[in-house]
Amino acid sequence: MTDARLRHGRASLALSFFVQGATFALLVTRIPAIQDRYGISDGLLPVFLAAVPILAGVGSVLTEKAVARVRPRVVLRWTQPVVLLALLGVGAGSELWQAALALGVFGLAVGALDASMNMMGVSLQRAYGRSIMLGFHAAYSLGGIAGASMAWAGAHWDLSLLVSYLPAVVVLLPAAFIGSRWYVEGGEETPEKGAAGVAGAVSFRLLLPLCLVMAFAYIGDSTVSNWSAKYLQDVLGSSEQLSTVPYNVYMVTTLLGRAVGDLGVRRFGAVAVVRGGTVLAAGGFGVVALAGGAWTGMLGFTLLGLGLCVIVPQTFAAAGRMFPGASDTAIARLNIFNYVGFLVGSPLVGALGDAWSYRGAMLVPMVLVLATLLYAKSFGAEPARYGGGHERPRTADVG
Repeated sequence: MTDARLRHGRASLALSFFVQGATFALLVTRIPAIQDRYGISDGLLPVFLAAVPILAGVGSVLTEKAVARVRPRVVLRWTQPVVLLALLGVGAGSELWQAALALGVFGLAVGALDASMNMMGVSLQRAYGRSIMLGFHAAYSLGGIAGASMAWAGAHWDLSLLVSYLPAVVVLLPAAFIGSRWYVEGGEETPEKGAAGVAGAVSFRLLLPLCLVMAFAYIGDSTVSNWSAKYLQDVLGSSEQLSTVPYNVYMVTTLLGRAVGDLGVRRFGAVAVVRGGTVLAAGGFGVVALAGGAWTGMLGFTLLGLGLCVIVPQTFAAAGRMFPGASDTAIARLNIFNYVGFLVGSPLVGALGDAWSYRGAMLVPMVLVLATLLYAKSFGAEPARYGGGHERPRTADVG
């Protein structure tokens, strides 16, 4: 495979991560507007919100089966437009059943999209012979910031959901579809290996530590996403305007951490980077729990972004190294625990906050994230650790 083809493949996959980050942000940041448009009651809203990650988990399982017959790039090329069109459907409908249908399609497709994107990212990292996975997730974070900014503009100017979503879909859908022409995969294995043979090559016992790490990381992430504003306002006494800042700070620090994270992996190795990120994230939760004011709380959320941001990309990369002959299957299964963490995190913190205290509730994700230290050695699984001092021999640097 030529160096130019790998570079083009890397750029096109980064574009796909960016588009997905923007799309997901456009959905989740307009949930109040979606609730108002369809008249979804407060009691029914959690059902809708839980259905999306549950169906995404189903989509990830179906992707495991699909890639036994077709390459992940094929799955990605056709699911990304479906996700974008489902987003448009959410904005265009008027009846409750239409919202349920659009969100159901969104959930199934986004599970397949997340799984296939990360399969391709791990495959390209293997071809490069050095850490590039964090860069793809940095593109996702950048897309999330862009999507949240577009959603803010739509809410600020009181635009309807359809008017808010349509320009983004008109731009992003053709860009992603055209970019998909340059998708490449490092291994280019043939799909004839058969679903049963591949499944048998992945030991759940070996994969379980990474599954737990993935779930713990997303419990931490969903805590910030769903509770940072309420915590700052209700516990630390900030203004309503200031309470919107921590999540934006978290997203920016996530982007910055991922943008430089690959350099850290190449220099120090994945195990050291994951350990450092874990300690930083746990420290961030500790600062948030003990904060005496809003600005100290924001410092904690900043540390959280810098720490958590490296864990998820490196978990996918570790699964690819652990099962080099069945990395697609391993990643599809690991991806399910993304949604497990998302489902568990917000209700867990909310229940503990109501029954005990929100300060105490912040200590629970802190302890769960710290548990990553117990499994850190899983990130250095042989045969390869990508990066400075750990390069595979005779691997070309394609930039």
